[in-house]
Amino acid sequence: MKNKIKAIITGSTGMVGEGVLHICLNNPNVENVLVINRKPCGITHPKLKEIIHKDFMDLTEIENQLVGYNSCYFCAGISSIGKNEEEFRKITYDLTLNFAKTLVKSNSQMVFTYVSGTGTDSSEKGKIMWARIKGKTENDLLKLPFKDAFMFRPGYIQPIKGLKNSYKIYKITSPLYPILEKFFPKHVITLEELGNSMINITQNGYEKKVLENVDMRKIGNIY
Repeated sequence: MKNKIKAIITGSTGMVGEGVLHICLNNPNVENVLVINRKPCGITHPKLKEIIHKDFMDLTEIENQLVGYNSCYFCAGISSIGKNEEEFRKITYDLTLNFAKTLVKSNSQMVFTYVSGTGTDSSEKGKIMWARIKGKTENDLLKLPFKDAFMFRPGYIQPIKGLKNSYKIYKITSPLYPILEKFFPKHVITLEELGNSMINITQNGYEKKVLENVDMRKIGNIY
């Protein structure tokens, strides 16, 4: 029998993080979940513990509470719209690496999963600012001494019906998902598939470190 998952999730007040949390709380392979947010996520569950912490660049006050977990699903992130390169880098790269480095000090057997995005630039040399910075974030996360690390690059994500943090645009696009899936199957994924693939990859690993939609859907449909 595989070890139960003890997960840390960031970004659970956003659509992706909320969906991943929902999947984890309802999966018997997940023993407990710690969410770290700047504001309450508004969810209660026997498996769930929440820490409210404002400054993700300084985790000193909560560092001793981050011990004993074997997975992290890093779903926090922002859009690059309206951000200059310095602002976007600080939140996307600096904050993420600081969080990961803090975790790996006390959780060397952790599997770290980072939600990036399709189009991320692993060369770090392209013209698109957000893609370069996310590429560097992925590359440097993969250098850290975790047990394993995986970079997820979803395209269009179909939200889970009934959850509260979906963007308003999804009220228009969600009914179109069957059409998108039919004509663009390599570029879409459901949030259920995304969450399930995280759980599966934590327990079973995968031959690739950087996963596109096709990979995530493949391992996300096992459950």
